Amino acid sequence: MATSPNSPTLRSWIDIPPTSDFPIQNLPFGVFETDERGPRLAVAIGGYVLDLYAASQHGFFQDLTELGAAQPKVFRRRSLNAFLRLGRPAWRAVRQRVSELLRHDAPELRDNEGAVSQCLLRQTEVRMLRPIKPANYTDFYSSIEHATNVGTMFRDPANALLPNWRHLPIGYHGRTSSIVVSGTDIKRPNGQRKAPDEALPTFGPSRQLDFELEMGFVVGTGTELGATIPLADAEDHIFGLCLFNDWSARDLQSWEYVPLGPFLGKNFGSSMAPWIVTLDALEPFRIAGPVQEPTPLPYLAHSGEHNFDVNLEVALTPAGGTETTLSRANFGLMYWSMAQQLAHHASNGCNIEAGDLYASGTISGPTPDSLGSMLELAWRGTRPVPLPDGSERKFLLDGDTVTMRGYAEKEGIRIGFGEVTGTILPVE
Repeated sequence: MATSPNSPTLRSWIDIPPTSDFPIQNLPFGVFETDERGPRLAVAIGGYVLDLYAASQHGFFQDLTELGAAQPKVFRRRSLNAFLRLGRPAWRAVRQRVSELLRHDAPELRDNEGAVSQCLLRQTEVRMLRPIKPANYTDFYSSIEHATNVGTMFRDPANALLPNWRHLPIGYHGRTSSIVVSGTDIKRPNGQRKAPDEALPTFGPSRQLDFELEMGFVVGTGTELGATIPLADAEDHIFGLCLFNDWSARDLQSWEYVPLGPFLGKNFGSSMAPWIVTLDALEPFRIAGPVQEPTPLPYLAHSGEHNFDVNLEVALTPAGGTETTLSRANFGLMYWSMAQQLAHHASNGCNIEAGDLYASGTISGPTPDSLGSMLELAWRGTRPVPLPDGSERKFLLDGDTVTMRGYAEKEGIRIGFGEVTGTILPVE
């Protein structure tokens, strides 16, 4: 019987520091290129990427023919989408096979110097690309702490949550074309903004640019138009998770979002990490979510452990300055689980597609140091956040770099997500 890729006893023949995000128990998927190699799929292992196209050319996946994963061409793509369409049996089989190849006692790849030189590249030697071509994008609003904070700031503190919030996962359809991979600069957007003391709106650069600490999940198995997804089956459609920063222009957003919701204040850019951590790799980190009151309608009511204990942090680096951690939160606090989000999304017969990206919404905790946006950290600009260089922030300034990181840890095993980062550029 094959050893589970999640076994805490597994070790790799590759030297991996204990602080690495990418031990053999993780094996997240991404897409890379170099000057010599066109785009192809890869798995992260320690400080390396394992080129899945090269591994397939060497015949390491030849036993996976029936699952569609034996042909090298599926790994020579600019996105994971074609691989995702093969389905969960193929995802699991490839991850299992890669785990077997990288085990400390497995000589098949380890002792083949030619294969090692072609299949393993240092992460510092490759350019990571956006891992998926998002077919569709939906952003949810599923942190009760964040929703309460925003409702308190902008509406009635005694009635911070709108009446529907505890009954369904709130979300909106966003734009896929402006989702970029980590490391891509974000230009400050122009738009209409109107301060409360101004009679008329003006047009110009956003004065209240913000980040949002989020997790995204990627759909691997789609549905036909008109089909629904029972809650019990929702996770079968989810390939994995990634770090996600939903950049937001708060002044544009606050002026335009009534009556139809987010528009230009959101669609100018969102950043995703280059590595997708599989749902299978996160199995050991399942936890129960918050108690839901009132009990959701039957199609959304579930029990058990459907949240995941993932530690998150946000850091800010001013131009020419040093990095400062602004916030630490946890994905496990989300009021609505990913399964509930996806089941609700498809409950009206909306079809989902391989490569769909769904974001959690801002993840905030109950304490002042666990808030997932500048809007909350500086409390709408009334409590500026001090930085070590003596400056302060109400919102983001040009030249600021925002970096988000995440990891789950248990029994000495750290399953990391890498990082998602972006730097704010001025309007030209």
